[in-house]
Amino acid sequence: MALSPTPAQRRVVEAADAGTGRLRGTEAQLAGLVKRGLAFRHPRPPHDHFLTPAGHRIREAGGEPEIPVASAAAAREVFAARVGGEPSVAGAAGDARLREVRGAWQGLLELRRMTHPDGSTDRPCAWERSHLVRAAALALEAAGHRPAGPDGDDGGDGDGDGGGYRVRATPQPEAVAVHEPDGAALRACAETLERAGWQVGEHTEPRSRARYLLASPRKV
Repeated sequence: MALSPTPAQRRVVEAADAGTGRLRGTEAQLAGLVKRGLAFRHPRPPHDHFLTPAGHRIREAGGEPEIPVASAAAAREVFAARVGGEPSVAGAAGDARLREVRGAWQGLLELRRMTHPDGSTDRPCAWERSHLVRAAALALEAAGHRPAGPDGDDGGDGDGDGGGYRVRATPQPEAVAVHEPDGAALRACAETLERAGWQVGEHTEPRSRARYLLASPRKV
């Protein structure tokens, strides 16, 4: 059994903001899209509705694909950027993934705008401060940096010599470590995070002498 959007719901999806995925429609239309996994309701006032990745796919395709009921709940889950070192999964690369990452980044910028009193988007918001690893990883993946693959995974300490970035939690409050064995790529990661509103410093591991980044969300 599958749930398809009604013609009225399809019109709402097709009229969504191209940049942010923000929706406009009746409460019934928006609730129906949420039920089908095509939209989510923002938890903070004014509680606007935005397209999920599945909703973006329908909007871009201009068609009427059916959404399996079993996958509707999964479609409502919060997008997770790749932190590096995850097992290979279907859909982790390619154009579809790129669209999802860019959509998630635009959604995060909109969240910054809505939650900062001055409406700024140049520094991290409260959600990012409570999800440091995921927030930093999203900034990196959205900018086109390559996450580390599962081969040579270091088990979480970030010291593996496989290519690609790894974002890891640290004992320090409001700070993450970014590991990348290639020096030029590591410096590029630092530039990306600084542009995204993070304070970044480069450090050296005492034992391995490997260079890594320590990044914290900028407050002002």
